[in-house]
Amino acid sequence: MTNAGIVDRNTALRAFALSVLSCGLLSAASYLAELLKESEQAEMPRAILLNPVAPELNRTTPDISRVRLDTSQGAILIELRREWSPHGIDRFYNLVRAGYYDNVRFFRVIPDRWAQFGINGDPAVAQAWRTQTIPDDPRRESNTRGTVAFAFAVPNGRATQVFINLRDNSTAHDAEPFVPIGRVIEGMDVADRLYSGYGETSGGGIRAGKQDVLFKDGNTYLQQNFPKLDWIRQAVVVQP
Repeated sequence: MTNAGIVDRNTALRAFALSVLSCGLLSAASYLAELLKESEQAEMPRAILLNPVAPELNRTTPDISRVRLDTSQGAILIELRREWSPHGIDRFYNLVRAGYYDNVRFFRVIPDRWAQFGINGDPAVAQAWRTQTIPDDPRRESNTRGTVAFAFAVPNGRATQVFINLRDNSTAHDAEPFVPIGRVIEGMDVADRLYSGYGETSGGGIRAGKQDVLFKDGNTYLQQNFPKLDWIRQAVVVQP
């Protein structure tokens, strides 16, 4: 979208918001806060994603925040608590704000185990972030059902891929340790419905070493070969 298009879109959004609020249909404070936050995300140039060291992508996040994943199966609401994993939450929150997880596939869904996502569908963006790892955080919470954690292969190896625990995986995952960054507070039924028919064949885990084609060919490859995969239409930061 051009800069002019973004301005026109945001002007229209604000005009619509004022008309709705003047009718007393919604709470002015909550509606306007969410509208402006989503507009701010829309204004962030996508080109920033090609520059992982950009200041906009390395901000300190609020102590408590929420992210909504609007998926092809419905909405999943995740609450993030920075004390659980400061490095992890700063990374995830900032990537959400920048639009990194928009149109991203759930490429590794194992029933009653986990649902993994986090490889951008644009190969240039995906490759720009593949090796942009963050330091480990000590684990503070267990990998119970509904918690969300980064996937990794080596120490200090977390980058962009995360997964939702579809069951209590604490026995196996806490020892690694996979460090939860948040918890699904609404929409676990949506997570349970994510398409799982491809199992490990549509990319697999980082440690399996079969993800190169996802970074090379992105969503084009996944759409051609695994068309039933569910995806995130948009990931947005919302008011707690």
